[in-house]
Amino acid sequence: MTTVSISSLKANLSRYLRHVRRGGEIQILDRGVPVARLIAARPGGDDAVRDRLIADGLLRPRSGSAASILDHPPMKLSTSISQALAEDRADRL
Repeated sequence: MTTVSISSLKANLSRYLRHVRRGGEIQILDRGVPVARLIAARPGGDDAVRDRLIADGLLRPRSGSAASILDHPPMKLSTSISQALAEDRADRL
């Protein structure tokens, strides 16, 4: 596995991506401390994760078209969104 600093990765990103496409792995360091690993994406990898989450009951597959949500009128709220946001942020001031 190749080890590289963030600054070197930014300066030579295309070169490192070619390395990863060829099957290599890159460990990324921030001030000498490993923070991430860059590996090639696997075709269908996201589908396998999605299928596992559905099987475990943690994700429901979509049904219908996402555009159908526009067929429903907007929700009626008891307060304005800006007021709710202000209340949410009040404790941070």
